[in-house]
Amino acid sequence: MASHQDQSYKAGEPKGHAQEKTGQMADTMKDKAQAAKDKASEMAGSARDRTVESKDQTGSYVSDKAGAVKDKTCETAQAAKEKTGGAMQATKEKASEMGESAKETAVAGKEKTGGLMSSAAEQVKGMAQGATEAVKNTFGMAGADEEEKTTTTRVTRSSARTE
Repeated sequence: MASHQDQSYKAGEPKGHAQEKTGQMADTMKDKAQAAKDKASEMAGSARDRTVESKDQTGSYVSDKAGAVKDKTCETAQAAKEKTGGAMQATKEKASEMGESAKETAVAGKEKTGGLMSSAAEQVKGMAQGATEAVKNTFGMAGADEEEKTTTTRVTRSSARTE
């Protein structure tokens, strides 16, 4: 029986070696799988960290650019407001100057017209008196004193203009 046990022992020996070898290979595979898992996890964490950092940088960049755009817009709006205010002031001043000029022109026109009207009134008055005297003389209604005083006065336009 000893030989049967030897045979059985010898038959079990390769089986044990195979099991041991399989166990070692399984352990090696487990170790490699765990190492690959750890490395993948580490890479994923690193990628996540880089993504978060990139997002923060991008957010900061976008925020900075948005702030710059906002500042530029405010500056442009302020400049437009100031320019409009200046244009309005210039328009007010020009309108005031034009109003003053129109007033001066109206006063000068009134004075000139008043002078012409006064001159024309004097001419009409003189002609009316001359016509009255002529009619009186024609009908013999003028007295002796009036006939001597009456002289025909002729007023011409050129003399009226020079007055």
